[in-house]
Formats: sequence, structure tokens, C-alpha cells
Amino acid sequence: MTLTMLTPSLPCHQYDGWCHPSPAKSTLKHGFFTAHGGISTGVYDSLNCGYGSKDDPACIDENRRRVAAGLGFAPDKLFGLKQYHSATAILLSDTAHSARDQRPDADAYVTTRRDVALAILTADCVPVLFADRDHGVIGAAHAGWRGANGGILESTVKLMCENGAALSSIEAVIGPAIAKSSYQVGDDCRDAVVTTHPDASQFFTLDPDAPQKYRFDLPAFTAWQISRIGLTEITDLAIDTYDSANNLFSHRRATHAQLPDTGRQIAVIGLATQTG
Repeated sequence: MTLTMLTPSLPCHQYDGWCHPSPAKSTLKHGFFTAHGGISTGVYDSLNCGYGSKDDPACIDENRRRVAAGLGFAPDKLFGLKQYHSATAILLSDTAHSARDQRPDADAYVTTRRDVALAILTADCVPVLFADRDHGVIGAAHAGWRGANGGILESTVKLMCENGAALSSIEAVIGPAIAKSSYQVGDDCRDAVVTTHPDASQFFTLDPDAPQKYRFDLPAFTAWQISRIGLTEITDLAIDTYDSANNLFSHRRATHAQLPDTGRQIAVIGLATQTG
């Protein structure tokens, strides 16, 4: 994992394995962006990319423009979703529009198109970027515990395979998300997950400081889910959104600090035009 400065003030985390082009594989552009490098103020300081927040939409527009430009995409080629913790994955159509009022309701995007970017927003949930560089198919998924438990990861991989990807060629990278040490949940979460996936009890540990509460390892549960689908190339960047030292937005940290709202960081992946 590398923290890259795309411009003097726009940092993002990148997976080293996707940063070096190979003549035999599609070239990717990707990044898990932090909270730094934008123009938002107050609790949204500063690269808030979430239209679902109460931030000024004009600031969000500019922040997303900076993200797109930082990776070399046109601003109108950065495509996002209205995420709602579902298991719905959709294919980016040739007629899709990137305007904020035309975002479809879904929690994962898949595409084979080049020179477009898929975007996922998080503020503790797990962003997962997928790529089959052999066949030129990519995906981006938002996996909160409800989505991960409900099948969003399976939906994303299935849609990729339906559009030319091979299961054995898909790589997955898990971006910044809330760590187990920071993620306390109750019986409702544990019961829902274990009812659907009985073997998932391994990802819950009783919290010694809070009776009938658990610590839930959501990133590990996500990686386990991906491995059960059949992927073998899975990388977890292991960056905790709750830890303020990581300069990331965290809904739970904002709640504990009694803040009125929080921003959302953006994870982006796109296929670059092949040259040569």
C-alpha cells in the first residue's frame, strides 16, 4: 500500500499491485482518497465527496472534480451511486449520466468501458475495488455490514463474470474501513449475520467493557465473504477510519464526538485507454 500525492494537496491510498502497468493486462487508475485536499469546511473539512451529507453541493462538486482530475478522468466521467445498503450491483450503461441527480440506486458498479471511473462513498463501511485486468472488467462495491451480509459482494462478482471476467482472474482490494477494535455492535447485528452465515461467529468477540456487546471485524468478514465466492487475490489495506490519525471520515467517530454530520471519502477505479 502506498500513500500517493496526486497533486501537492490531494493524497490517496493505492494498492501497489495495480500501480505498475503490464503489457499483457489492462491498465488501471485507482485510489482510496482521504479527507484532505478539498474545499469543504467545518465538519466536512475538506475532501467531502458525499452528496448524502448536508454539505454545500457546490463544494462536493468541486471536490469530486479534483478527485477525477487527480486520476486523469474528465469530471463528467466519474460515476457514483445512491447507496442504500443493498445487494444491488448494476452495469454502467453507455447512456449513463454522472450528474448527482441521475445517480442510480445501487451499491456496486461494474464496467468494461475505458476512460470512465466508478466511485463508492464510505465513512466506516468497507469500500471494495475489483479488477480483472486480464479481461478488462472492473467493479466497485460499498459493503456495510448489511450489504456484505446481504450479498452485495456476490452480486458484484457475478455481474463482472457475466460481462467477461473470469473468477480466477479477479483481484479485490479492501480499502479504509472501521477496524474491529473500534466497531462495537449489539445482538441485532450479530444475530442477523450469524443467522445468514453460521460460520461468521468467528468475526465477533464479546466486548469485556460492555455486557451483551461485541466487537465485529467487518473488514475480515468482507474478505472472508470474497474468498467464499472463489477469489484468491484479496488485499486488505488495513486502514482504520475511526482512528483520527488516518485523516479519514468516520460516522461512528463523529457520533461519539456529538457532531451534527460527517463527510464521506471516495474510492475510485477506472480502466485507462490501452496504448501501443
